[in-house]
Amino acid sequence: MALGDAPAAGGPDEEAEDDVLARGAALEAFGESAETRALLGRLREVHGDRAARELAEERFRVIMDKYQEQPHLLDPHLEWMMNLLLDMVQDKTSPTALVHLAFKFLYIITKVRGYKIFLRLFPHEVADVEPVLDMVAGQDPKDHETWETRYMLLLWLSVTCLIPFDLSRLDGNLLTQPGRARMSIMDRILQIAESYLVVSDKARDAAAVLVSRFITRPDVKQQKMAGFLDWSLCTLARSSFQTLEGVIAMDGTLQALAQIFKHGKREDCLPYAATVLQCLDGCRLPESSQTLLRKLGVKLVQRLGLTFLKPKVAAWRYQRGCRSLAANLQHCAPHRPEQQAFLAPSDSHEDDDVPEGVESVIEQLLVGLKDKDTVVRWSAAKGIGRMAGRLPKELADDVVGSVLDCFSFQETDKAWHGGCLALAELGRRGLLLPSRLAEAVPVILKALTYEEKRGACSVGANVRDAACYVCWSFARAYEPRELTPFVPAISSCRSVLGLLVHECEHLQTQLLDFLKCSSNCFLVISVFIAGFPEYTQPMIDHLVTVKISHWDGVIRELAAKALANLTPRAPEYSATHVFPRLLSMTRSPDLHTRHGAVLACAEVAYALHRLAARENFNSECFHYSFRGLGGELMRQAVCLLIENLSLSKMPFKGDTIIDGWQWLIDDTLRSLHLISSHARQQLKDAAVSALAALCSEYYVQEPGQADPTVQEGLVGRYLAELQSPEEMTRCGFSAALGALPGFLLKGRLQQVLAGLRAIARTSPQDVGFAESRRDALKAMARICQTVGVKAGAPDEAVCKENVSQVYGALLGCLGDYTTDSRGDVARVPSWCRASAQTMLPLCSCEQVMCRVAQQASEKIDRFRAHAAGVFLTLLHCDPPTPHVPHRAELERLFPRCDVASVNWNAPSQAFPRVTQLLGLPAYRYHVLLGLVVSVGGLTESTVRHSTQSLFAFMKGIQGDPQALESFGGTLLQVFEDNLLNDRVSLPLLRTLDQMLANGCFEALAAEEDHPFCVKLLALCKEEIKRSKDIQKLQSGIAVFCGTVQFCGAVRRQALLQLCLLLCHPFPLIRKSTASRAYEMVLTYSDVVDADALDEVLAVLSDTAWDAKLPGVRAQRNRLCDLLGVPRPQLVPKVTPRRPPQHSGT
Repeated sequence: MALGDAPAAGGPDEEAEDDVLARGAALEAFGESAETRALLGRLREVHGDRAARELAEERFRVIMDKYQEQPHLLDPHLEWMMNLLLDMVQDKTSPTALVHLAFKFLYIITKVRGYKIFLRLFPHEVADVEPVLDMVAGQDPKDHETWETRYMLLLWLSVTCLIPFDLSRLDGNLLTQPGRARMSIMDRILQIAESYLVVSDKARDAAAVLVSRFITRPDVKQQKMAGFLDWSLCTLARSSFQTLEGVIAMDGTLQALAQIFKHGKREDCLPYAATVLQCLDGCRLPESSQTLLRKLGVKLVQRLGLTFLKPKVAAWRYQRGCRSLAANLQHCAPHRPEQQAFLAPSDSHEDDDVPEGVESVIEQLLVGLKDKDTVVRWSAAKGIGRMAGRLPKELADDVVGSVLDCFSFQETDKAWHGGCLALAELGRRGLLLPSRLAEAVPVILKALTYEEKRGACSVGANVRDAACYVCWSFARAYEPRELTPFVPAISSCRSVLGLLVHECEHLQTQLLDFLKCSSNCFLVISVFIAGFPEYTQPMIDHLVTVKISHWDGVIRELAAKALANLTPRAPEYSATHVFPRLLSMTRSPDLHTRHGAVLACAEVAYALHRLAARENFNSECFHYSFRGLGGELMRQAVCLLIENLSLSKMPFKGDTIIDGWQWLIDDTLRSLHLISSHARQQLKDAAVSALAALCSEYYVQEPGQADPTVQEGLVGRYLAELQSPEEMTRCGFSAALGALPGFLLKGRLQQVLAGLRAIARTSPQDVGFAESRRDALKAMARICQTVGVKAGAPDEAVCKENVSQVYGALLGCLGDYTTDSRGDVARVPSWCRASAQTMLPLCSCEQVMCRVAQQASEKIDRFRAHAAGVFLTLLHCDPPTPHVPHRAELERLFPRCDVASVNWNAPSQAFPRVTQLLGLPAYRYHVLLGLVVSVGGLTESTVRHSTQSLFAFMKGIQGDPQALESFGGTLLQVFEDNLLNDRVSLPLLRTLDQMLANGCFEALAAEEDHPFCVKLLALCKEEIKRSKDIQKLQSGIAVFCGTVQFCGAVRRQALLQLCLLLCHPFPLIRKSTASRAYEMVLTYSDVVDADALDEVLAVLSDTAWDAKLPGVRAQRNRLCDLLGVPRPQLVPKVTPRRPPQHSGT
């Protein structure tokens, strides 16, 4: 898709999708009935137009997808939709494309509503059998474009074959010609079904449905069931799940067998069950890596097991009188009689003779409970429940015991999950007797908190979810008196609080959010559940006991915040029991426990403060070693604690603990270089936030006045740390100075700003300390915001006396282009502050506007966009910024109405606008300085759009010699000022090459030895002199070839430079020079006389310029003679004579 064709963010389709997601399952009816009817009615018109057909199909999909959550709303409309589409199918005049399109629409409806509901609506009279069969037979199974047609036709055929008449009555006379018999309807259907069971598309699923309905017909099963089962077992035996063809064949065959044993009568299927089970064992499906094959194997195994056992309702099962959720919620109805739960007496005549294959089936289902995929475990769990319902009581109890064996800590989380699903199924069906609850509940309690750490993550969420399902099924299955002994233990588990007792649908919905989103679970749902008094304390205890010491740092942080949220529910308990316990946990030798306890102390203390329940805090929790492994975790946690205690206004003013807190903050900032890089910024922010809160609360002597002793020591110490040889230490203390409250800066502002300005300057000793310079600038900006503007008070606020120094430091850093492995890391053009605009002197304002304009024309998108935003803010601010050069022209070029509509991140929008500044003399130098870096850069989109914009500007001034010469002079000045500065000179050479090749200076070529041409050639010679940079030399060669277009001595000097480069020590440079010179001679035909042109081209093209220099030099000299330039002469190296050495006596 082209960029211009891409849908805009927030377009109609996206808004419609968001609307559907927002409404969820809140639809009340099929609201698009009229639109759908019109859409289906137009199919005859649009089926021939591919674009219109795809548009109609996409719109129909969008309409249907809205009802994925509530497909039953489509039921009243399914019949007329099907009739409209089948009319097109059954119309003999309908083109093939229209028939396929109709079936595609039918499939879309089936996908939403499900084929089982949809099947009933297909026409299924006797007259429909042969037409449908003929349509299926006429399809090409290899046509991948029409698989929906085959899928729907097979489903339709599965309905028509259920007619209550013997299919042989439809055959008539099979002998159409003597000696040739026509195939019967029964054989045709079976042949089609078998052929589609091994295809690779979804028609395979429909073929399995067809087989299950066809083979189980009374007239078909007598003739065809044995043969089909034999074909199926042979297919399974010769297929391998290690090949794609084998997987496809086994998938279709297993689906068909599972459906047959599901829908067929037991007496019909029983004779074949043992044989099928034996063949299935030989397939070794549990060893397959294909999830679907293992699932189908489990499904077929359980169907075989149910075939072995007689269908009956277990007389021994636990029966509850009423399982209505609505009835269970009616606790207050006095007239409601108590439900009676009872165990039906065991039938003394119960047939205990269990067929031989049942044991094998149950064993395979128990293995399926431990499968690695959830769908397989879920199918096995349902099979366990179904099988146990037909077993005698003693054998079913053995099955329960085997399921409970899954809950061993030697088993994986997969076995625990499968065991939970099986227990839920057994309990839901009344097959887990109350006598087993004493064994089942303890393992479920363990499953509710199951978690196993694996590397940097953990597993167990699925086990906890399944355990919640077990608790839900128990609450539905058993009378309250059966569960009463276990409620206190279960209620202490956060995942099922409230669900077990209240059994409320609303709470079940919230429980799903509980399990899906940890933050929602800890911070929202926990508060709701803790609102029930019986759960408040158990939940708090669970957080303190289990979650505060969790191995995952995110869980520890969420648990601490959850404790703070729960503190208002039990303030006295939190103050008298939880807080002392957390304090004792801060002395734990376990790092995770210490970290979580300190975080929790911080959160609980602040929460108690908000409740005005202050408690004395024990300072011993800070006597840790913050070095070594885990030091960064503990430092961050304690910094958070310091911040929250300071915000809580704890009465520690004058206490020695403040010195300990200050020491910790200072030591943290001083030790940032010892912290891992991924945690360094987060720890620095935590320490700086703690410092700001600490100073604001405990270092103020009177409102607005600092303690002089503390101020002197703190500011002096921090300024001294700015000279540290460690870059991260400078960063930390710069940020700390920026975070100081205004009363600590009063009287020391000039000193602080001077210290920050000192480290913001680039010096040879710390040229690589770009991050410390960045943080110093941020600190200066933050300080200016803190102290504000006040006239005549340079040591207290920003004023006329010190603002120029601030802007000088900021402007100086705009020229800092330090790079490292991350790229350009030094420039921070985010320094525009409206508070100082009115105090900008004329010279500073002009510098600011020009330097920002330079940044707005450079190559890095985010810098360019930010600088452009600053530039336009200064231009259009209210009140107006004084002393802006060319204000009227700028407001015309950048009107206020266009500010919000331009995307300065996009080169296509930014460069056409910024190049217009080249026409304003005050901005030309700096804009050109930024623009040449973009034009000569490497990013394709930036180079393309900046080059186009520059050439467009140059084209506009070709008719104005004065403007062209002024531009050329500025360009040469940029070159001269940045000579040997590779950041600028290399892209500048590339820019000059493109400008010369594009004829931007053709107007100057008419004048012989124009000063622009002479100076350009001299600067190029100086730039590449003694250079060993391949890229620079190649760019210089290109410029020399471009300057050949100028007349006079400039041309001769350029040709001489090219001849010199033909004998450069680097073979690559010699070859590049020859190649460029060849193109140059062809381009500028007047460079060489017509008589010598062929010979010059031959020398340039035929000479092996990467050969040894003596041979190359001879060809170069010959070329000099042909071009009319003097031969270069070798200059012998002069070796200085060493003075004679005299031996001393």
